[in-house]
Amino acid sequence: MLEVIFHDRMKKYKCLTNDSLVASAIFVPYYAGLDLRRYLWGFNTSMRDSSGFDLINWLKQKPQWKTMWGKDHFLVSSRIARDFRRKSDRKSDWGSNFRFLPESKNLSMLTIESGPWENDIAVPYPTSFHPSSDYQVLQWQNPMRTQNRPYLFSFAGASRTRQKNSTRKEIIRHCQSSNKLCKLLDCNSVGHECDDPLKLMNLFRSSIFCLQPPGDSLTRRSTFDSILAGCIPVFFHPGSAYTQYLWYLPKNYSNYSVFISANDLKLGKVRIEEKLVTVSKDEVASMREEVIRLIPRIIYGDRRSGLESVEDDAFDLAIEGVLKRVDRLRGRSAYTQYLWYLPKNYSNYSVFISANDLKLGKVRIEEKLVTVSKDEVASMREEVIRLIPRIIYGDRRSGLESVEDDAFDLAIEGVLKRVDRLRGSDL
Repeated sequence: MLEVIFHDRMKKYKCLTNDSLVASAIFVPYYAGLDLRRYLWGFNTSMRDSSGFDLINWLKQKPQWKTMWGKDHFLVSSRIARDFRRKSDRKSDWGSNFRFLPESKNLSMLTIESGPWENDIAVPYPTSFHPSSDYQVLQWQNPMRTQNRPYLFSFAGASRTRQKNSTRKEIIRHCQSSNKLCKLLDCNSVGHECDDPLKLMNLFRSSIFCLQPPGDSLTRRSTFDSILAGCIPVFFHPGSAYTQYLWYLPKNYSNYSVFISANDLKLGKVRIEEKLVTVSKDEVASMREEVIRLIPRIIYGDRRSGLESVEDDAFDLAIEGVLKRVDRLRGRSAYTQYLWYLPKNYSNYSVFISANDLKLGKVRIEEKLVTVSKDEVASMREEVIRLIPRIIYGDRRSGLESVEDDAFDLAIEGVLKRVDRLRGSDL
């Protein structure tokens, strides 16, 4: 339903224009996930790929495409990014090749789960709560602060019998042996209890912590259901939240969640209940408050009748993120290229003039530059000079040890941080 939600909200968006020349970004109302789902089982790769191929052929014929060759276009998918990156044409291989099409690589895709690809951005799974007013949000949040929570932790899910060394098997075993500290909702049971939003909410509202291990993929809708219930999420892989929802969740994950290494759990180095009982009451209260504060950010509201005074919801934050992303990509090569080296605030060390504005005669270079004051020039020059050690490759055979890290050092530091984020067991 994510595509439907976004399409409906986009049609009501307050800053729409029919003139692509003045548009900051272009929304492509292609229901990528829903379309692919029709052909995932029992169809050959040609059928799975055909709609995406046709879409790209249609888009690249449009004059709007040639402005930025699709880098200002974005679409939405209710399926994970991996489903659109099939690497071969074997029928047995999963998904489509849509995101491997050359032109598709320029598109930004908002998806429930991203991967290591920079043009896929994770947005929250839709929950069952779509408030139509700010009052409804506040009325939902307030009881979560005083809710009686008799269980230390809970888990709603099924074991993955086909997966060797499944984290879920360990979690279920820990839950069943926790002496009533844990409540388990078995999604393998008859009756499909896990499909009932009320039963899920009742479980999470009665729990202090909610366990969120990976399942068929790294992320789960249950993460957002637990946040909605004021239940502190417990993650076992950084890719389940910390490296996914960067536009939505705090960088300091310990403010709103607990992390337990899946490897440590499997090796018996940690027991879930022993880890969680060490969290003090003050820490629990602080984390729960942070979780409750996140609720407006991870829901998709019904804007037909309000929500204007509530913090931006998941849709608003997604559009804001897309606009900032396109803004960075629009003609600002240095700003989007050398992120490990140059300051985020580009105005501290440079001047930007829009190529489009220049071509349209909206700006003259000399008129733009003479408006920069002497103090601003001095400040920018000092910042430029300060950057020199960061953009040179020093000869370390004879010194430079006391100088700020050079380009080589910053590159290695960046690589290590990137690998650390991608390495599932390391945090």
